[in-house]
Amino acid sequence: VFTVANQKGGVGKTTTTVNMAAALAKLGARVLVIDLDPQGNASTALGIDHHGDILGVYDVLVGRAEFQDVVQKSTEEGELYCAPSNLNLAGVEIEIVGFENREYTLRATLDAYLHSAQGSYHYVFIDCPPSLGLLTLNALVAAREVLIPVQCEYYALEGVTQLMNTINLVNQSLNPDLVVSTVLLTMFDARTNLANDVAADVRLHFGDRVLNAVIPRAVRVSEAPSFKQTVISYDSTSVGALTYVEAAFELAERGASKE
Repeated sequence: VFTVANQKGGVGKTTTTVNMAAALAKLGARVLVIDLDPQGNASTALGIDHHGDILGVYDVLVGRAEFQDVVQKSTEEGELYCAPSNLNLAGVEIEIVGFENREYTLRATLDAYLHSAQGSYHYVFIDCPPSLGLLTLNALVAAREVLIPVQCEYYALEGVTQLMNTINLVNQSLNPDLVVSTVLLTMFDARTNLANDVAADVRLHFGDRVLNAVIPRAVRVSEAPSFKQTVISYDSTSVGALTYVEAAFELAERGASKE
């Protein structure tokens, strides 16, 4: 179970979530994406209807539904499923703030689902909102591993430092099993010195946790969601699709974190 997190907006979190998931499904894995972002962009990219009347992660968090009630099959190739977001999720932090063990709300329901007959997956990816609120906290408690997308731009490591502090706190008090296992460089523009400098800094800081595959700035990657697709199905031969498949293959070869 991966939480894809970085509280800095616009770093390619949702893009990474849906394309890694789609690539792994295309490679033969059974994959679930949990859309924990009220904007619902992951649900859209996976071709999932997620307007207000459709049951989604919000209903699971407030106890109105179970995961098996909300999970839908994606229109993408392979065994790819999604627990969709909807706009109700925007106010859910206020609703669950009074819950006992509120940080464990997602974990409890997800664990029960993953141990049921319907909940058999090779990978689960949780897409977080661009903040360090209660939703992201729930995602970090529910996961075993964190995948951090880092865009190759100025200030990239600043946001990551704040995230690492939060992860360390979660580690100490809420989820001792959580590890930052994977870092993916995104929005890489090889023509600029800055992108190369940032990439070098990130590799120095995180070592072999950084995947060798680097996601370039690519028009096809940006276009795909407007067609309710991932770049994997939108243009499978584009450089964006090929690098995400490469990253997914690398992730699969590494296996689950042993830490």
